[in-house]
Amino acid sequence: QVRLVESGGGLVQAGDSLTLTCAASGRTFDAYAIAWFRQAPGKEREFVAAISGSGNSTKSADSVKGRFVISRDNAKNMVWLQMISLKPEDTAVYFCAASSWYPPVESTCDSWGQGTQVTVSS
Repeated sequence: QVRLVESGGGLVQAGDSLTLTCAASGRTFDAYAIAWFRQAPGKEREFVAAISGSGNSTKSADSVKGRFVISRDNAKNMVWLQMISLKPEDTAVYFCAASSWYPPVESTCDSWGQGTQVTVSS
């Protein structure tokens, strides 16, 4: 089963850009849709963006549409979340997750990364 590790989080100023990386191990990476979720303190985990196994389809939450872009390179077993125009409300722990189904929802994600903290200051 695929194993995921996120990286790239950090502390940035509002308006800055940041790219998160989800690195996967396993030989069936392209069989999985990948989603990014985030969770802020005191809030429910929230869907951010997803990409199909082939990379042909993507979707994103309205709150990040036009600012966040998800992409993948199956030859590298990597997924990225490019974030621009970051806002303080984007502050959260960001998780990548693998799903056998597209579009992914939390219940279809079998593998999760450990999370990476993104903090956006004003």
